[in-house]
Amino acid sequence: MHPSCADDSLINDDIAPVPAGRRTWGMRDIAALWVGMAVCIPTYQIASSLLGNGLTWWQALLTVLLGNLIVLVPMTLNAHPGTAYGIPFPVLLRASFGTRGANVAALLRGVVACGWFGIQAWIGGAAIYSTLGMIFGFGPPESGISGGQFACFMAFWAVNVVFIWKGMESIKWLEVISAPFLLLVGLALMIWALAKAGGFAAVFAGSSTGLPVSEFLPVFGGGLTAMVGFWATLSLNIPDFSRYAKSQKDQVLGQAIGLPTTMTFYSFIGIVVTGATLVIFGEEIWDPVQVIARLESKWLSCLALVALAVATLSTNIAANVVSPANDFSNLAPKHISFRSGGLITAVIGIGMMPWKLLADPNGYIFTWLIGYSALLGPIAGIMIADYFVLRRRKLDVAELYRVQGIYRYTRGFSLAGLGAFVLAVLPCLPGFLVQIGMIDSSEVPAFFMGVYRLAWFAGFGLGFVLYLGFRKLSPVKLRSVDLRST
Repeated sequence: MHPSCADDSLINDDIAPVPAGRRTWGMRDIAALWVGMAVCIPTYQIASSLLGNGLTWWQALLTVLLGNLIVLVPMTLNAHPGTAYGIPFPVLLRASFGTRGANVAALLRGVVACGWFGIQAWIGGAAIYSTLGMIFGFGPPESGISGGQFACFMAFWAVNVVFIWKGMESIKWLEVISAPFLLLVGLALMIWALAKAGGFAAVFAGSSTGLPVSEFLPVFGGGLTAMVGFWATLSLNIPDFSRYAKSQKDQVLGQAIGLPTTMTFYSFIGIVVTGATLVIFGEEIWDPVQVIARLESKWLSCLALVALAVATLSTNIAANVVSPANDFSNLAPKHISFRSGGLITAVIGIGMMPWKLLADPNGYIFTWLIGYSALLGPIAGIMIADYFVLRRRKLDVAELYRVQGIYRYTRGFSLAGLGAFVLAVLPCLPGFLVQIGMIDSSEVPAFFMGVYRLAWFAGFGLGFVLYLGFRKLSPVKLRSVDLRST
């Protein structure tokens, strides 16, 4: 049901509040959602890539666990208004950024999701390519990207588009059936790796010597930020899912059970298998698709690769389509639906050239994950400061859908929200420019490089404090109409 007197330019059926009768997701559904999203190849890769940057196996695993426990806090906090009021992420943004300014923050989140969509589609396509290669007897190209690889990428991309067309219910169904596939593949791969390498002692022998403290701290700090950045995307748009939850208890417990446990367990599998590849093949292979392609049994490899493709599909649809589809819909609700927003996401995902983002583990962590966390950390800080500190969890939902309502601010833009965002991002800019090679590290003080390695934390703290400071100078009207008490 639409809020009364809502303006057509700010609402459609996809971003309207979810009525109580449609909030059917319990704790098990939300935990299953997180298992389905967290059990994915990038989860496997991030911990194993930390090994390549010098961390020991237990340091890498601890980094993953700490990062997920940290990101669980903003995740459950930002989920609260979704469950309380039934509103999606871009509509919630209107309270802190304005009815038009919300599009700025939403589109930044949406573009990051497009990049992740492309990455997951590329991984799924790689699994298909490797499967066909084993059946028909061809291997990867000696250099660059072959036409066959790109064709498999586009084929997997097309399967994703089919599920986008079918909508949210197909996403819930896909999550329930697909997560066990990748869990079983991961466990089987770990058992095989341990058997071939000679047990845990042999696997961890090559990862027992830690870095000196002076070298460890930058890698650990960057890895922790990257781990938080890994789910910094979902910690913003979690209302897109939590608005279907039955209660706050369901969303909090479901996330606490599903997220950190699954991420740590599957990362451990990645660490073990990557360590074992050094013993078995003489080199560390951090891509499970390449590891599976080297199994002795061709048909077992094919089965495992198909399972990887199915599970990658489930992660991609849930984690990287729902948010940008709503974000693009929020841009022009009268003209862009969830379905068309998802199609826009899929097209942009191709243009992000995911094969380049995954080409180097160092770039994957320090350029991609940390780079976008510098943008998303401030948004999270501003949202939480606005909802919990300034408004004390009270929103006027009907006003969120009115052009001339209390969330209009200055011609639809909240100068406090946008100003806090820009100022919170700026300290991370020098470090990012060094990382992508635009300026030399000798030209940037060490302080700013340290800030960049902790980009999400620095941005979150600055965004939180600056927003509340600006609101002291420009107070807001505090009104609330609760659609459902929780």
